Amino acid sequence: MVDDETKILGELTQHYGHQQLEISQKNAWIKQIRILKSQLVGLSGFIYFEFAIPRMGKRVDNIIVIGNRIFLLEFKIGAKKYDKSDLDQVIDYALDLRNFHAGSHDACLIPVLVAEKAPSVASNLNQAIKLAEAIQLNADNLGEWFKQFHATEHINTESWEQSQYKPTPTIVEAAQALYANHDVREITRSDAGAQNLSATANCIKQIIAKSKKQKQKAICFVTGVPGAGKTLAGLNIANQHLQLNEDDYAVFLSGNGPLVTVLQEALARNTADKPKKVALKQTKAFIQNIHHFRDEYLKNTQAPTEKVVVFDEAQRAWNAHQVHKFMSQKRGMHDFYQSEPDFLIEVMDRHQDWCVVVCLIGGGQEINTGEAGLEAWMEALKTKYPMWQVYYSDLIIHENNYLGSADLKQWLNTQQIAEKSLHLATSVRSFRSEKVSAFVHALLECNHQEAQQLYLEIKNNYPIVITRNLQKAKDWLRLRARGSERYGLLASSGARRLKALGVNVKNEIDVAHWFLNSKDDVRSSYFLEDVASEFEVQGLELDWTCVAWGGNFYYKNGDWHCQAFKGSKWQNINKKEDRQYLKNAYRVLLTRARQGMVIWMPEGSETDVTRQTAFYNGTYQYLKSLGMPELD
Repeated sequence: MVDDETKILGELTQHYGHQQLEISQKNAWIKQIRILKSQLVGLSGFIYFEFAIPRMGKRVDNIIVIGNRIFLLEFKIGAKKYDKSDLDQVIDYALDLRNFHAGSHDACLIPVLVAEKAPSVASNLNQAIKLAEAIQLNADNLGEWFKQFHATEHINTESWEQSQYKPTPTIVEAAQALYANHDVREITRSDAGAQNLSATANCIKQIIAKSKKQKQKAICFVTGVPGAGKTLAGLNIANQHLQLNEDDYAVFLSGNGPLVTVLQEALARNTADKPKKVALKQTKAFIQNIHHFRDEYLKNTQAPTEKVVVFDEAQRAWNAHQVHKFMSQKRGMHDFYQSEPDFLIEVMDRHQDWCVVVCLIGGGQEINTGEAGLEAWMEALKTKYPMWQVYYSDLIIHENNYLGSADLKQWLNTQQIAEKSLHLATSVRSFRSEKVSAFVHALLECNHQEAQQLYLEIKNNYPIVITRNLQKAKDWLRLRARGSERYGLLASSGARRLKALGVNVKNEIDVAHWFLNSKDDVRSSYFLEDVASEFEVQGLELDWTCVAWGGNFYYKNGDWHCQAFKGSKWQNINKKEDRQYLKNAYRVLLTRARQGMVIWMPEGSETDVTRQTAFYNGTYQYLKSLGMPELD
């Protein structure tokens, strides 16, 4: 560092991204520069200040490159101890580069926390290189520690700093970034999956512009595999039309209560310049529960404020029978016979000129009684709203998983507009492997050979292991996770007899605490005490999961057996629709992890008839036959 302190400070100030530089930030930089200049004397290498981590919306204080080692430094000026959250923070930076920065995939990354006034402690370099720990230094021993490194091999720093950054944010991170006015291209990978996502976003944007110009009412159906970014695409559209004074104001609606709660809370917590109550009020205007929207326009016969409405997980909208039952029992409206899709289209049809409805559809993800699926939307459009223009991917016609009616397929094929980019074919939830959803599909469809082959393709990048011991499963999660990577315990809502083993699926959880709170909060997922069901986790994700397999869904003689616990015993599920709901519940549970999962299969009991070994052993052997290793 041959440049003087004033020049370095001037460069930092000039490139500072915020409107106003706070005195505290300036003073922290001055101290940081002085420490580095005094401690790094005689060392040869490169140093970067305020290195951007786009996905996280943050910057690393310093990156120091000595030979072929890349050190990430997080300074805590004035700190007298090494705080756990600060250690996780710098490990998170290293993990982000390792996972998403092409030049860092195989590089030697070493996270370092510099707590200015903290005591000297021993650090484990090997653990730091594995990103399992961070090096802990202070302002006085930083230089002495760095003297052990010599430049025997060199990386090409110019190539390294210019290499591609391909982030894959969680839906919470993505929502926070979009809400902070980042473009969807900034927070997504630049590979095929993200290109598909950008194409979808552009297609919808063009449909909105065309509808507005031609004063036409239109509906778009966006389909995709689990984790392909449907919700991200919807949030992006809604965020682009967030200004209240615009003619095309949009809102993001979801019937997924947990997703709505988590996103509203996450956005409010991330809005540092406003009081929490004010921020939460604004985020609740941006992201709303679809049932609240429905109830509002049962009372209000006017057209909505919004001209663009995004319905997330639209396949979960209620059919006419479920709506009639709800309206009769909960609202005292005994003559209401519309399906939820029919009513929601009718509400938007009140606009005199134009509007656009965007329906995000997850095939094979209907998990609750009364969910209408895609057919109810198409039936309403075909019979009651013939003037609406329907945009869809032709995959809807070719796969029964989306639309089974031959009549509706014919109507779409001959009278509506197919847009290839309205299908998201690549999962971007798991940046470790894009084939996880295909593997889960093959597993659930009992396609043994295909599932075996897919497992071989994903196992090195996306570990899936199995155990009969819950404690071993928990230990595996804790050992695998680095920094603040989130892990949690999942189980089917129908796996009632896991209660005998300490996993009670009937216990209610506060999803905002479970998904957002830190490792020191017993309500968070990290404690592995509270279990989340398919209803809490659909549409959300974690880095690592333990899926607790219940006796309600078990493999026997080449097929799945489905049962529900009623009173004190199991009853077979014979209705085809309900069997599919249960299979879909396990599809959701098995596709929540971004980096890997452990499946806990209980042993069963010789004395408890509700926990027979037959409910578990067949499934256990089936999963092992696909190649899954058992934990030692």
